[in-house]
Amino acid sequence: MANLPAADISADLALVRQLVQEHRPDLADLELRPAGSGWDNHIYRLGTDYAIRLPRRRSAAGLTANEQRWLPDLTADVPVATSAPVFCGKPSVLYPWPWSITLWFDGQDVSLQPRDRNVCLASGLAGFLNAFHRPAPPDYPRNPYRGGPLSSRYDSVLERLDSGMVPHAARVRELWDQVQQLPAWTGPPLWLHGDLHSANLISKDNALQAVIDFGDMTAGDPATDLASAWLVFDAEGRRAFRAAIGPQYNGDSSIWERARGWALCIATILLANSDDAPGLNLVGSETLMEILTGDREGV
Repeated sequence: MANLPAADISADLALVRQLVQEHRPDLADLELRPAGSGWDNHIYRLGTDYAIRLPRRRSAAGLTANEQRWLPDLTADVPVATSAPVFCGKPSVLYPWPWSITLWFDGQDVSLQPRDRNVCLASGLAGFLNAFHRPAPPDYPRNPYRGGPLSSRYDSVLERLDSGMVPHAARVRELWDQVQQLPAWTGPPLWLHGDLHSANLISKDNALQAVIDFGDMTAGDPATDLASAWLVFDAEGRRAFRAAIGPQYNGDSSIWERARGWALCIATILLANSDDAPGLNLVGSETLMEILTGDREGV
């Protein structure tokens, strides 16, 4: 991936094997193999049931620390499996940042399957959000890029529109200007996944198997996560998703409009930064088309 930021630290197979031997000797005999790297983490598969995630950038170390502190309790009673740590590795001489062992999910990355198949995920994703969107304590992890007012992302979206990487930029600019006029969320900050597009969902047997990658976890406006109505689904899926969410946000008449605004924002991120990551680029492209075709189901 050409836009993948350079790693601040490497974690090769030998080092990861040594970490497992020292910190989880009960798992040391399991097969260990690389499973790729993302923007923030080196990822290894450990046996058939586990994954190891190690930050590859200094900025991601804090995200891992947030996941370790908050996720085990927050996800203990949600109705869908998650990538919450099952073991929290601490900084050491071998590796200076926190690292985690999580469950490995053997299903399908949802970004790699046709969008019209995702309607079967609507109830599972709504169930996850209805359980996860609870008021956060005052010391929740701050994230300047998610959960706040759409106006906080205004200039960043314009920069991406000027990059030439986002199609239909003039029309997108019009829509982006329109959503700036929407009333802001007035409720308490609710816990948010923060990056709830289809590449962070796993499906299996026509159901949602897991929600993964909580690196952008924060609290704020739930419309940030409800953007998945456009980031994951087609029109039929959006109808099913909103029905499954139920009435809890009916008091906020602008929440689905803001959710569409957040979907537009995240789509521009995916389009401007994933030119050679076909799955993510397709998520951005399809999401933009869902918005631009004028379908407002769920609003």
